[in-house]
Amino acid sequence: MTSVLLDVLAEQPGGSRLKHAVDGAQLANVHLVGGSVRDMLRGGTPRELDVVVEGEIEPLLDALDGRLIRYERFGTAAVFLDNGRVDVTRARRERYEHPGALPQVEPATLAEDLLRRDFTVNAIALSLSDGALSAVPEAQADLAARRLRVLHPQSFCDDPTRLLRLGRYGARLGFSPDSQTAKLATEAVGNGALLTVSGARIGAELRLAFSEADPVGALAALAELGVLKALGFTGDVPERVLETALTLLPEDGDASVLLLAGLIDADADPAATALLLDRLQFSATVRERALAAISAGPSLAGALSSCRLASQLRALAAPLPIEAVALAGAQSTSTDGSGSDNRGAAQAERWLKQLRHVQLEIGGGDLIAAGVPEGPEVGRRLQATLDRRLDGELAAGREAELAAALEIS
Repeated sequence: MTSVLLDVLAEQPGGSRLKHAVDGAQLANVHLVGGSVRDMLRGGTPRELDVVVEGEIEPLLDALDGRLIRYERFGTAAVFLDNGRVDVTRARRERYEHPGALPQVEPATLAEDLLRRDFTVNAIALSLSDGALSAVPEAQADLAARRLRVLHPQSFCDDPTRLLRLGRYGARLGFSPDSQTAKLATEAVGNGALLTVSGARIGAELRLAFSEADPVGALAALAELGVLKALGFTGDVPERVLETALTLLPEDGDASVLLLAGLIDADADPAATALLLDRLQFSATVRERALAAISAGPSLAGALSSCRLASQLRALAAPLPIEAVALAGAQSTSTDGSGSDNRGAAQAERWLKQLRHVQLEIGGGDLIAAGVPEGPEVGRRLQATLDRRLDGELAAGREAELAAALEIS
């Protein structure tokens, strides 16, 4: 099995370069670790290449010879290669001065390093020199049983972000926590463990959940654990609505905006919501667009369903972020989940994928050159002309558009 894993590693982006560097420099203390090994043991493709070195990391960094970024706080480094990235850290033990604090670290053995990790299935290492596997007790049994188990009772208190990882990994891998881990997670959430962590760290974990292949499943898992409600979001994830909204969202949309908005009740206090998103350090752009989507809410959903003209649809949707339109379109489907009334979703799709791209061939300069005085009148005429184009009352083309704009009284 171990020789097979090394062959699998060589097929991954950056894997061949990593193995060549270890062999070329004759390094006997370098190990692939964590999710990389877990995923390969499951017959999957690792999402990242995480490496632990017993001893100084400099020889490996020199051998990899890629673009290097160092993270001095924990003595780690990321090496960017032509075809991949390798994250390198020295084997370490960790000590938490108080619950939720960033850990104090010091050099340690590989065995100690594995004991500091979040779940047993992530505490498996593969030696890159001889292919030997090292693991904490129960790790491989838990992997076979598709089980998530913390390594010690204080795990969620020391680092409450592991609660979010419990939900993310469970949804992504199809794993379930063992009974003791589930009990510890419930107790940690109930005792306010998440309040001991900085908003920046919680926000970073949420953004990772948003980037999962199945973000709605990840959020639903967090809701089931009580994590979302403890953070100040709604306790229930509208899974059907969010899944529909994501299918409506075009490529230039931001899924994180849509997902954030979908986690907040439309009746929530806007000021409190703004403070929550600010605490979690979402960018100003994401916050503003999410708040706009929340504010539009059910009223936009109903209005989309009642639109009859394309110009009416433009008047509703054009001032709003595209994420708001996608979410409202999904919210407008029948409340019983049957989807029998999907006019609102169809209207949202029509706007997002077709009508919002319709533009006039003329501009303000054309109207001014034709004698229209500068000022608001120019914009009013252009908008009215665009409405006629959208409603099929006007053929495309500069001459037809200009003539129509000049006719408007």
